[in-house]
Amino acid sequence: MRRGAKSGLVVLAAVLGLAASSCGNGVIDKSTDGVPPAEATGTLRVLIPSFPPSTKGRAEFDKVVEDFKKTYPKMKVEPDFATYSTLNEKMSTSIAAGIPYDVMVTGVGWIQPFASKRIFADLAPYGVTPEVIEEKSIGALVPAATYDGKLYAYPLVADARAAALRISAFKEAGLDPDKPPANIEELKAVAEKLTVRNAKGTITRSGMDLAAPTSFRQTYTTLLASTGTPLYVDGQPNYSNEKGLETLNLLKSLINNVQPYGQQNAAQQPLVLTGEAAMGIVGGAVDCSDKGIGKKNCDDLKFFRFNSGKEVEFVGGDLASIGSRSRHKEAAWSFIQSLTKPSSLDAIAKLNKKLPAYKDAANSPQAKSNPLSKFVAEGLPLAIYEGGSANWLEMRANFDSQLTQAVLGQKDPAKVLANLAGQSR
Repeated sequence: MRRGAKSGLVVLAAVLGLAASSCGNGVIDKSTDGVPPAEATGTLRVLIPSFPPSTKGRAEFDKVVEDFKKTYPKMKVEPDFATYSTLNEKMSTSIAAGIPYDVMVTGVGWIQPFASKRIFADLAPYGVTPEVIEEKSIGALVPAATYDGKLYAYPLVADARAAALRISAFKEAGLDPDKPPANIEELKAVAEKLTVRNAKGTITRSGMDLAAPTSFRQTYTTLLASTGTPLYVDGQPNYSNEKGLETLNLLKSLINNVQPYGQQNAAQQPLVLTGEAAMGIVGGAVDCSDKGIGKKNCDDLKFFRFNSGKEVEFVGGDLASIGSRSRHKEAAWSFIQSLTKPSSLDAIAKLNKKLPAYKDAANSPQAKSNPLSKFVAEGLPLAIYEGGSANWLEMRANFDSQLTQAVLGQKDPAKVLANLAGQSR
């Protein structure tokens, strides 16, 4: 869920300029909208980071194309297997060249910025409503796919987060592992009790691993949401307030108290999975085999979610949109239909260690493959996410840098939140 934010400014600047000048008329294909699918010709351009550029990834993508061609046999499919670090650049380049993508897969938090610049098409003409997402996909992701009351994306896979604790560490500290910290006040007290130091006072086992050694954006968003306070409401900042300040001060109280700033292991894996932390934020999957962390480590783990009045689960993921400048919108929707078939979503989920974004994800092959995936799959109805503003791609880097300055005591937390809120408007 860590996205390449630096190039967000580049693509948005490019989009703004192009939207104003209406330049970019290099599309060669004639429109196929309204043409019977069996007779439609042309090239469907697909920007998709969901399939790794590996032999397995290409093979699974070819299956989606094969299914699409049952409806559009004469159309070619031109995939661009981007990564999230190159996604913005590729989108801006395609727009500038006048050859826009027909199908674009982006992430949670990306929909509002691009929909506000009219880069994505409204999915209502294809029968996609919030009710459809709630019935067939993950209803909690409807806000993530919505801008100005309209749906601009269809969820493919969910990338969820949870918290984990070491059962042995809890028992060692005289704590009940069946009663994890229920709110942010308890979190601090429990984390401090679980922290182990040597005779010199140096932390030898962190009481709480905050998941990212130098980035607190997603952890802040999760803890804030657990108080019943979303990051944005109707596109407006909702964190420069009492709950926002309380949450940021909590993070400040944890760093260099229960976890050294910048701590990570060589594998850059969650420290709680290996016993280097007693609690911690983890991703959406764990390998309990001998090739992973092993059964002994897995058996010592218990998963939980933060709840300071509202139980929440941080969720990112991949969402598919139709390009507003596409000359093949009907074909693009047909491709998305092939992409969102359960077999396709199961393949994407396995390739990326994420969860398929269909209704019964808790019974998906990925959820059944390991205890952590099963836990986060059951929590998908509790999904919250980062972003929500039209300038979120620009704001992400600001959040990372300014939250860090507040956590390290370099800037006043209240002033940081007020400044970020001002930049978000």
